[in-house]
Amino acid sequence: MTPGKRRVTVTVDPELVDAGNRAVAGGSADSFSAWVNAAMTERARRDEQLAHLQSAIDDYETEFGEITVEEMAAQRRADRTDARVVRGRHAAKRGRAAKSA
Repeated sequence: MTPGKRRVTVTVDPELVDAGNRAVAGGSADSFSAWVNAAMTERARRDEQLAHLQSAIDDYETEFGEITVEEMAAQRRADRTDARVVRGRHAAKRGRAAKSA
């Protein structure tokens, strides 16, 4: 065990154990412990990012008022309108559907 690391005992769903073992067998992880450590690192990073986002939302709402359901719906519509397809698959599917209609 590497200095600075601690051994812990956890209960893990069987399908996750299988996924970790496949990652090791496939060479994408050095060991099951390394795979779990990478997953936990990513989760901790994500949780921290979400906490920062929540803080930014709280600051915004403190200054400008609560973001309403209507504002979120309007933003979703604007996002869909402004979206650009970066992979041609979706546009091709829509084109085929339009031609067959």
